[in-house]
Amino acid sequence: MQEIADPIACVECPLQSCPGLRPLEPNQLSYMQRFKDGEIALQRGDILIEEGASHRRLFTLLDGVLIRSRALEDGRRQILNFMFPGDLVGLQSAFDEPATHTIEALIDARLCRFRRADFADLIAQHPALGYDITWLAAKEETALEGHIVSLGQRSARERVTYLAVWLLDRAQATCLADHHNTLALPITQAQIADMLGLSLVHTNRTLRQLAREGLVDWQSRRIHVPDLDHAADYAQFERKQGGGRPYI
Repeated sequence: MQEIADPIACVECPLQSCPGLRPLEPNQLSYMQRFKDGEIALQRGDILIEEGASHRRLFTLLDGVLIRSRALEDGRRQILNFMFPGDLVGLQSAFDEPATHTIEALIDARLCRFRRADFADLIAQHPALGYDITWLAAKEETALEGHIVSLGQRSARERVTYLAVWLLDRAQATCLADHHNTLALPITQAQIADMLGLSLVHTNRTLRQLAREGLVDWQSRRIHVPDLDHAADYAQFERKQGGGRPYI
């Protein structure tokens, strides 16, 4: 983790132009410039938040992708979610309790940093931003519900397809992928297995079958979904249209 000496001015925030995010208003940008406590950079594999540790900062992901996971004492790991630009990081453990999960960088990442103690002032000064924080927490819960349904009810092929479509949908909305339905993201088969509750053998077999059927072509550093709408229908994933997702 490295402190960035030349943080981006909020008025030049790259998230303002992402199609799936709702731009902040000028008065909100001005406030966030004062509220912001700097920026940090992570390299692939760096730990931002460690399970069981306490922290006094929250973050907004500016660029990159993070993994949120939880481990058992014997070393087994469950990947809970992937985090994309605009996501608020650390909110789940922001209330004077140790973190219940680990956050690490899947790829190089850049984050805005905020003091946790300042959030009461943010909510008092800008109730609309406080409402957006609640909205983000609710959307995180909705995403987790979708992943739980995959673990409990979807077949292996449906699970992998659902995850591929979800990742590509989020990436397109947050400027990490274009509309050619290809996402450059180094997710290993072991990480797919950790997310979807599959063995490595079953994961490998499922990926090869989906590639033969033309649904999902998932390589070690690239995900390609030839027909995103068809794959979404197959996995029963509801794609969202429009740029309504807020960020702080």
